[in-house]
Amino acid sequence: MAALLAVNSAASLWGPYKDIWQTVGNALWRRQPEAVHLLDMILKKHKPDFISLFKNPPKNVQQHEKVQKASTEGVAIQGQQGTRLLPEQLIREAFILSDLFDIGELAAVELLLAGEHQQPHFPGLTRGLVAVLLYWDGKRCIANSLKALIQSRRGKTWTLELSPELVSITTRFTDELMEQGLTYKVLTLVSQIDVNNEFEKLQRERGLGSEKHRKEVSDLIKECRQSLAESLFAWSCQSPLGKDDTLLLIGHLEGVIVEANGSLDAVNLALLMALLYCFDISFIEQTSEERDDMIHQLPLLTERQYIATIHSRLQDSQPWKLPGLQATVRLAWALALRGISQLPDVTALAEFTEADEAMAELAIADNVFLFLTESVVTSENFYQDEFYIRRIHNLITDFLALMPMKVKQLRNRADEDARMIHMSLQLGNEPPISLRRDLEHLMLLIGELYKKNPFNLELSLEYWCPTEPLQTTTLLGSYLGVAHQRPPQRQVVLSKFVRQMGDLLPPTIYIPYLKMLQGLANGPQCAHYCFSLLKVNGSSHVENIQGAGGSPVSWEHFFHSLMLYHEHLRKDLPSADSVQYRHLPSRGITQKEQDGLIAFLQLTSTIITWSENARLAVCEHPQWTPVVVILGLLQCSIAPVLKAELLRTLAAFGKSPEIAASLWQSLEYTQILQTVRVPSQRQAIGIEVELNEIESRCEEYPLTRAFCQLISTLVESSFPSNLGAGLRPPGFDPYLQFLRDSVFLRFRTRAYRRAAEKWEVAEVVLEVFYKLLRDYEPQLEDFVDQFVELQGEEIIAYKPPGFSLMYHLLNESPMLELILSLLEEGVKQLDTYAPFPGKKHLEKAVQHCLALLNLTLQKENLFMDLLRESQLALIVAPLEQLLQGINPRTKKADNVVNVARYLYHGNTNPELAFESAKILCCISCNTNMQIKLVGDFTHDQTISQKLMAGFVECLDSEDAEEFVRVDEELERRVAIIRHETRIHILNLLITSLERSPPSLALYLLGFELKKPVSTTNLQDPGVLGCPRTCLHAILNILEKGVAARTGPVAVRESPQLAELCYQVIYQLCACSDTSGPTLRYLRTSQDFLFSQLQHLPFSNKEYEISMLNQMSWLMKTASIELRVTSLNRQRSHTQRLLHLLLDDMPVKPYSDGEGGMEDENRSISGFLHFDTATKVRRKILSILDSIDFSQEIPEPLQLDFFDRVQIEQVIANCEHKNLRGQTVCNVKLLHRVLVAEVNALQGMAAIGQRPLLMEEISTILQYVVGRNKLLQCLHAKRHVLESWRQLVEIILTACPQDLIQTEDRQLIIRDILQDVHDKILDDEAAQELMPVVAGAVFTLTAHLSQAVRTEQKQPLALGPGEAQYAFMLESPFPAPSPAGNPLVDFASIGDSSLHIILKKLLDFILKTGGGFQRVRTHLYGSLLYYLQIAQRPDEPDTLEAAKKTMWERLTAPEDVFSKLQRENIAIIESYGAALMEVVCRDACDGHEIGRMLALALLDRLVSVDKQQQWLLYLSNSGYLKVLVDSLVEDDQTLQSLLTPQPPLLKALYTYESKMAFLTRVAKIQQGALELLRSGVIVRLAQCQVYDMRPEMDPQGLFVTRDPPVFLPTPVDRYRQILLPVLRLCQVILTSSMAQHLQAAGQVLQFLIAHSDTIQAILRCQDVSAGSLQELALLTGIISKAALPGILCELDVDVNEGSLMELQGHIGRFQRQCLGLLSRFGGSDRLRQFKFQDDHVEGDRVSRKDEIELAMQQICANVMEYCQSLMLQSSPPFQQAACLFTPSLSETITRDGPRQDTQALVVPCWRLPGLGIIVYLLKQSANDFFSYYDSHRQSVNKLQNVEQLPPDEIKELCQSVMPAGVDKISSAQKYVLARRRLVKLINNRAKLLSLCSFIIETCLYILWRHLEYYLLHCTPTDLQDSLFASRTLFKSRRLQDSFASEASMDFRSGLTRVSQHDIDQLQVDTISAFGESLQKKLLDIEGLYSKVRSRYNFIQALVRRIRGLLRISRN
Repeated sequence: MAALLAVNSAASLWGPYKDIWQTVGNALWRRQPEAVHLLDMILKKHKPDFISLFKNPPKNVQQHEKVQKASTEGVAIQGQQGTRLLPEQLIREAFILSDLFDIGELAAVELLLAGEHQQPHFPGLTRGLVAVLLYWDGKRCIANSLKALIQSRRGKTWTLELSPELVSITTRFTDELMEQGLTYKVLTLVSQIDVNNEFEKLQRERGLGSEKHRKEVSDLIKECRQSLAESLFAWSCQSPLGKDDTLLLIGHLEGVIVEANGSLDAVNLALLMALLYCFDISFIEQTSEERDDMIHQLPLLTERQYIATIHSRLQDSQPWKLPGLQATVRLAWALALRGISQLPDVTALAEFTEADEAMAELAIADNVFLFLTESVVTSENFYQDEFYIRRIHNLITDFLALMPMKVKQLRNRADEDARMIHMSLQLGNEPPISLRRDLEHLMLLIGELYKKNPFNLELSLEYWCPTEPLQTTTLLGSYLGVAHQRPPQRQVVLSKFVRQMGDLLPPTIYIPYLKMLQGLANGPQCAHYCFSLLKVNGSSHVENIQGAGGSPVSWEHFFHSLMLYHEHLRKDLPSADSVQYRHLPSRGITQKEQDGLIAFLQLTSTIITWSENARLAVCEHPQWTPVVVILGLLQCSIAPVLKAELLRTLAAFGKSPEIAASLWQSLEYTQILQTVRVPSQRQAIGIEVELNEIESRCEEYPLTRAFCQLISTLVESSFPSNLGAGLRPPGFDPYLQFLRDSVFLRFRTRAYRRAAEKWEVAEVVLEVFYKLLRDYEPQLEDFVDQFVELQGEEIIAYKPPGFSLMYHLLNESPMLELILSLLEEGVKQLDTYAPFPGKKHLEKAVQHCLALLNLTLQKENLFMDLLRESQLALIVAPLEQLLQGINPRTKKADNVVNVARYLYHGNTNPELAFESAKILCCISCNTNMQIKLVGDFTHDQTISQKLMAGFVECLDSEDAEEFVRVDEELERRVAIIRHETRIHILNLLITSLERSPPSLALYLLGFELKKPVSTTNLQDPGVLGCPRTCLHAILNILEKGVAARTGPVAVRESPQLAELCYQVIYQLCACSDTSGPTLRYLRTSQDFLFSQLQHLPFSNKEYEISMLNQMSWLMKTASIELRVTSLNRQRSHTQRLLHLLLDDMPVKPYSDGEGGMEDENRSISGFLHFDTATKVRRKILSILDSIDFSQEIPEPLQLDFFDRVQIEQVIANCEHKNLRGQTVCNVKLLHRVLVAEVNALQGMAAIGQRPLLMEEISTILQYVVGRNKLLQCLHAKRHVLESWRQLVEIILTACPQDLIQTEDRQLIIRDILQDVHDKILDDEAAQELMPVVAGAVFTLTAHLSQAVRTEQKQPLALGPGEAQYAFMLESPFPAPSPAGNPLVDFASIGDSSLHIILKKLLDFILKTGGGFQRVRTHLYGSLLYYLQIAQRPDEPDTLEAAKKTMWERLTAPEDVFSKLQRENIAIIESYGAALMEVVCRDACDGHEIGRMLALALLDRLVSVDKQQQWLLYLSNSGYLKVLVDSLVEDDQTLQSLLTPQPPLLKALYTYESKMAFLTRVAKIQQGALELLRSGVIVRLAQCQVYDMRPEMDPQGLFVTRDPPVFLPTPVDRYRQILLPVLRLCQVILTSSMAQHLQAAGQVLQFLIAHSDTIQAILRCQDVSAGSLQELALLTGIISKAALPGILCELDVDVNEGSLMELQGHIGRFQRQCLGLLSRFGGSDRLRQFKFQDDHVEGDRVSRKDEIELAMQQICANVMEYCQSLMLQSSPPFQQAACLFTPSLSETITRDGPRQDTQALVVPCWRLPGLGIIVYLLKQSANDFFSYYDSHRQSVNKLQNVEQLPPDEIKELCQSVMPAGVDKISSAQKYVLARRRLVKLINNRAKLLSLCSFIIETCLYILWRHLEYYLLHCTPTDLQDSLFASRTLFKSRRLQDSFASEASMDFRSGLTRVSQHDIDQLQVDTISAFGESLQKKLLDIEGLYSKVRSRYNFIQALVRRIRGLLRISRN
């Protein structure tokens, strides 16, 4: 029992029924094949609900108790655990609901709970009120489902063309229901359910809410009754009811009564029709194959009992409550009997069939035709069902065809009556009362029935039998398949009836006959036949007893009479004096005549409205001249009603432009509206007087309405610009003024006898305004006063009416005020939800008002622009500002709110909501309006709630489209309007989101407006009182169908809508304020992105552009989500999306986000070793597949008349940017331009060719439409590719690396790269897509390179636990793979894949051809990244002796790097000169970045190209020379870069690239030779930029504490220019072995050319890293080039003077270099270091390393220079060149305590002492050990990075990456720490090698000097004359050997060497070169030199020096 007492949360009285209705709709109306099975199941399950039909679960004591206790014990809810406690209030409401609807207590609780759940969909209602709606909605769903199921049965009247299987399911099911007594139940329910009673019950229990709620409840109840009745109707249409059921139905109809207006209500009408269809046997005439089966089913034909019972029941004389209804049924029965009697073998039924006449007589006696006219045909529902119309049509045509005698009898009786009336009139008696008017009623019924034709059936064609075979095929009768075929008997009889009734027409039935003709003429073909009938009747050859005048029913007779009346009345035209006696009774038109005239005028209008031929024939007939006669009559004194009818007829004529043009002139001429005031005339005449004096007095306005209608028609047909010229200022203005001032502005203040007429007047006059404004385009000439001459004076012509309307609408005019007031009144009226007279017309009027505002908004910008440019003194204000004005009635600025409130009526009035949305969308573009609008919209809580509900309702409107099969055309129109409304609302949201908050969109989407937007917490509707917002509606649109396999429904069915929805969501996610709340909500409440991305790629070929844009927005949103979840470390979310996009396994249902990772790690091999058969395409690739890269291009124009070039120009002029920012051609504008061009042509030839020209215009327009589509399509493709690229880039860059295994990462990148290349390399691919693809390729290659290189550094065969930093190849650690088995492939994706990628890259580069340099820029970048893969990673120099011997190294197998590199270069070479040409050309000219990348690529290629093919090509094709020569051109630009505020630095970067490349070339011996040959250094010597060294301000270091952010200082820029040159010189000097002297000579020339700069650098005291680098490089060059021996090699022929100058330069360089030693070799260094430490900012650590390195480098270079100088100048060993004096004083002073802070500086002209060398030796020995320790420590750290403490790791990372270390993962930290350690190790290794070099050189120099001073030098004080010559000779020798007079004054240095100096030298050296130093030096050799395989060099020198010092000199 407990299970039975569980509550169904979806409410068993509502939820299941809603599902049934949904399934029935899907299966029957939406024709979904999968719904058929579902329908079968659901029908079986819910059969009891259909059988018990509307029966509620009864009350129950047990349930009562359970609910009573629910507040303490709770109730169980199905599908949920535990119980739920219910609040007391809800329990009380449940008992009320239970009593109210007499339902079980639990059912009541369910309804309330469902009501609570559904409450957000019904803002403003309580759960109880919602529960009432749900209760009735459930009933409605069951009723509608029943009706739909019965409609789909197999039967005799219609077929829905469903599958046989489905039809048999529904037929079987409904048959079972019928057997259970469906008819009885339906009739009982229809009688029981009564809206008023239900409302009384609800009212008692306060179950009714607002007006809207009342209307909704009453609509639901009415729909329930209606659907039940219609289901019986549908049943009897398909298969008639049985005997008992038919009797039940008759019994029900006996008690029916009519509505207040005399017509049957919809339910009883349906039941009557059901009964009539039971008696319907018309289908027997059809010859269908199923006819015989149906005949057997028809009880009428098969059951005698049925006929007998029904017959006796209908013969029963007991009257029904409605005798007319009884008569109708009797007539139908009589006709059925007559029909049966005509069938073969029905003699058995003769007794009944004989009685048909009598039965028909009974029916006619009860006025059957009158009842049908008044109660059936006029019922408002009658025309809503095609089969009602067909049944009554059959009833009448059967009567006319089957009972001709009866018809004849009616005619005879009518003739008789007419005679009697005539007699009594003659005698002056009253006509007899008892006259029957059956024939009259029959005619009026026919006229009424065919007057409307909503389904375009043209049933009335059956009444016309064409007398002559028609020539045209369009006008065939209904049965005229072939022209000469005999029409069927029935048609002949009917047409005879129409013709004969018109013969000898008695006056009594003249008007009914005309009305009948008017009905029968309704339709294009019928009108033509009727026109012919009236034409033939009038012709004189018809033998006509009525005299020569012809029949009274003929054109001839009618127009003749009109002329007579005109003649007759014109004589009565009063003179101007007797005007007050307006309507004199004399000689007027009698009432009878007037009625006849009106009837004939209406007939005329109908005919000429439908048939254009008839219109022209009547109008142009010379005798009839209808227009003239009518205009004449209008001036006569006749009743306003008749005048109105005349005007309406004129309006019908005015439909043809030909007639309209002349009609305007006639109107103006006859002054129907007085436009010319004659001074002599005392009183106005014309329609204005009629309106003010006559119509206003009568309170009826037919004439005014007809006049407006006439103007409305004429305005549309033809518009004369010079109306009234010659008599008044030409123009339309007088008419507009009358309509505006007399009709429109005063319509509210007039009195109306018929309330609805007020709105009719408003509607018709507003329609004229709307048409005028719609067709108005502001033109420049409207804004210039046009003067015309009138009666000799100049007057200003009127402006076009559109101008005048715009002016009035852009000012606070009475017109605008009235329009806004109408809008307010309209919305108030609609808010009552009550019917009122004229409601339709009010809605139309309001629609025109909104449309006028809309048109004004669209045209105002152009209008105001033109007005500003013109000289007119008019003031206008933008309409959006005027709408912000104060409403005088409410004293608030609520005009826009009133407009927006129409959205709330979107379901009932879609057109109004559409116009309203359009206005709001227009206004929202204005930023200032946004803030005001938000204020207005949120000012009042209830209105704010309503507005929100209105927007949401319009967006939800799709749900409102139930499956009603009314008129499909109408329904389609409404659906389109609703769709457009939603589009406008979404556009409003999009434009509004682009504005800064607070914006309307934020309010509509549910964001906070009072607090910061980002603090919003979005919720599902109903949670925490959150209303249902537009965001919920948008998500709802996109969610439909997500659960199914087909994906979101909107994407297929309304692609444009879906596109905008995705865009709104993207904008919310992309905007920083809204991003957080939106993404959080989408992620947690909706799981939106995952469910949407599952269905990518969408496929919808028809709407390709929309589809691509949908995918774009969705992918962009996904990119943001991935980025955000990665940043916030929400790994499970990121991972889930990544799996979805990247997996190539079929997606397994995710248990939860975390589950995926562990499974993957278990199989290290990733995806590679799975069974390949199960793989699917990765989603990211299938999205790419769905983008078609090819694009069809429209055929070029082939023109015969227009000039093609000019047309292209015109098209270009008509281009504008559309909403999406694409440039498209404005087709409407182009059309106007071209048509104007054609109209401007003169002459006969032009007129003849006009049709051809117009045809060509349409060709051009089609071409332009195609072109626009092409542009939009390309734009969409670029957009989607961009988004795809963004998604791929985010996946690779922003998502945590460890979520995708390295191996899979490579596979994914490989797959994407290959696919994207294949698509772009296709011949059909559009070139416009290349840039995007190239960008993607760049990113992908970069990541591929990174992934492969990361993999190289990963442990190879080690498990993840023991992850060591295993470097491959020559790694210092044991190699992981056995030596015998070298690695086969480089990356896990395999070399072959890499090669394929390389080939595609190169193909792509070649495909770009000459253009697309920017695309190639990306591709060069990609290629560089690709080539980087084969580059060896940085390896730490661990200083360990190589384990292998030289031989082992030479014979070792090729490693993977070299192999890949070799294969790469082979592939590149295979492309030959074509590729070389492209790259070299890009390197030499074009875009800067392109040049830089091309140079970088050349650099890379030249460095790996072992065959030197590229170098050869470069030099042979002259590109190298071009590059070298361009250096001189760069000179000027580079000079401009040294100004304090330089122009762009582009030139600097290209220069650096160029120099880097040349340096690379110079590294190859051959390259260096080529460069020398092309004179690179000569070129550089010519450049002046190197002489422009900015002055170094020594204090500057302290002044600029904050360095510039991006622009380097001038000094830095100068260094960027200088250093590359110095490097190039150094490299050339190093690598040009064969041509060394030539190279050195050129470099020397460069040095001398720029000697000022060089000297400035050598003198510079600055100790920044930059200046030290300059020095290091410069000393390096000088040490190789500035040698005395070089001078001999200079190829210039030098004379003495210049030679001396050169020698002077060299000498200066030498002195300055030696001077550097005292700066950097001495103890100044330490001071400088300290100084440096205080002033280094930024990445201090690496800067310090650089400085240290530079200082050691400088010392090493100077020492090398000294060594070179000594070696060059020492032919005899004894006479070595001495560079240092024999003094060690510096060592001593420096080692001793320092007294002064100032270092002892040796002037550069004095030779430094040997002390510096000794000091340097000691210092370097000490440095060596400190560097060595640091090196060892770093190596140890590197081996155990994982074991280092976190602080140390952090410190290491910070030196690589100063900011943001905390944000990166630990794995990345280890990578950075390793990188820093490798750098440190290598830096220390370099320092060690420099120290070792300095030590060795110092020892060597020291030894040479000691040897000279101690062994060979003769002190000055010992010199005697014997030695004098020798010394002189020696010193001269010294001098000569230097060959430099001005170089070092050695004589002065050496002549002063005394014996004491030498002794002191020996003593000092012994003390300085002590044991400890020697031990250190030998240790250094042991530690380092052996590793470097230079054995015992230090040892030998130390030994020699020791030996020298032991020698005692005496």
